[in-house]
Amino acid sequence: MRDYYTLKINLPAGIVSPGALQTVLSLAYDAKVRQVRFGARQQLLMTVHYEDMRFLEKDLKQHQISYELNTDQYPNIISSYCGEDVFRTGAWLRESEYHTVLDQFDYQPRLKVNLSDSNQSFTPFFTGNLNFIASPEPHFWYLYVRPKQRNSLFRWPELIYTNDIGRLAKAVEEAMLKQDFQGENSLYKEVTATQRFITQPATQDVELPEFSLPYYEGFNRYGERSWLGLYRRDELFSIAFVLDVCALCLKTRIGELCITPWKSLIIKGIETKDRAGWSHVLGKHNINVRHAANELAWQTEDHTDEGTELKNYIIRYFEKNDTRTFGLCFGIQTRPKSEVFGSVLVRKRPLLRLGQLALFSVYDVYFTENFNPNSRTYHLFEKGLFKLHLPNQLNRLCRKFNARRLQEDVETVRLDTEKPESAPSKVAHVHQCPHCFTVYDDQYGDARRNIPAGTRFDNLLNDYTCSTCDAPKDEMRELAVEFVN
Repeated sequence: MRDYYTLKINLPAGIVSPGALQTVLSLAYDAKVRQVRFGARQQLLMTVHYEDMRFLEKDLKQHQISYELNTDQYPNIISSYCGEDVFRTGAWLRESEYHTVLDQFDYQPRLKVNLSDSNQSFTPFFTGNLNFIASPEPHFWYLYVRPKQRNSLFRWPELIYTNDIGRLAKAVEEAMLKQDFQGENSLYKEVTATQRFITQPATQDVELPEFSLPYYEGFNRYGERSWLGLYRRDELFSIAFVLDVCALCLKTRIGELCITPWKSLIIKGIETKDRAGWSHVLGKHNINVRHAANELAWQTEDHTDEGTELKNYIIRYFEKNDTRTFGLCFGIQTRPKSEVFGSVLVRKRPLLRLGQLALFSVYDVYFTENFNPNSRTYHLFEKGLFKLHLPNQLNRLCRKFNARRLQEDVETVRLDTEKPESAPSKVAHVHQCPHCFTVYDDQYGDARRNIPAGTRFDNLLNDYTCSTCDAPKDEMRELAVEFVN
């Protein structure tokens, strides 16, 4: 008998109410669970001792909470909802649109379903089997189908109307699971033979945005409110902390929590008057919210610490060598057939086997087409690396990526017409936050902090903090900026 069970609770689209999460975590705490994780498909994961599992199962059933033990028969629906408003770039897709789609799923999908804004790169497009992507046409979506255990994609011939997504997804899933995949034309004919959907012709493929991972951690302002991103290096959140988060959300009337594919938590809609309460909760549980951006750009598999340990090993090397990783994200795959999201993929494989036992392991390094993590085309960079050599080779790949970007920038400049001789320049000194890169310029002051223009940085009070992420004054760095007269 297993000593421990892995329990999974799906949080559709990565959305959960504080009250619902509070109930689940309270039941888990009563079952002697003290820490939880969030999965790459925006689900809640926990490890439960077998002696306590039967009591927790009884309580979950009593509260009509769906769960799975040691299986993933029903993958979670994932979405880019967590980035809406805070990282929003879409023209028509709003949070209400996601809820309209979710309300249509009156069944538990057995295929992976992704719902994505087409103008973001925070969440993956094609890691699902049914990938719905917002089109330029309001309220219509692309559908890209990826058969199970395959890397190939094909585009549905038509754009799907928002109110038909759930019904179409169910019909496509039933057709794909009923028999072996026979090809895209036969699938389309079978699904549309007996049902009618509101559609428009899909005349072109979706345009993938250039990848740029936003800094998704810490306090950040949007409009008149703030959002808080919570990341843990070991991917473990203490239940006591998350219960306090839920309680504060309920107290301050925040109706939703958002789970991200980067295994972090985002709380939107924090009012200025409530910031002190959030700082108190973070301090009470000793939660740090100023991690380096290169540490956030990693995705590892669920249910394993091996990928997290390897990630931390490589990050230490990157920090020591000041490796630039901007524009890249990394995935670590330690098990065959698992899937991680990344423009650089580290894949573990056995070098020698004795039956089912892997005696030695090595790592292969791949990068995606154009270094876009949403690409399904991988190129081999290095093969058969030992762990000792892995960080240096990844550092080489980062340098290759940066050199390529520099070359592209140079080529772009060369296309410009001849420029007139520039006027003499002058150098001004500003102060920049090292965490979110917000700049304080004496010339403009800081309107958010009611600091008038012309106020020198040296004259700011010692308790001054960055207006975007609240980093203290003494962490801001002086920066020389050249201006043309």
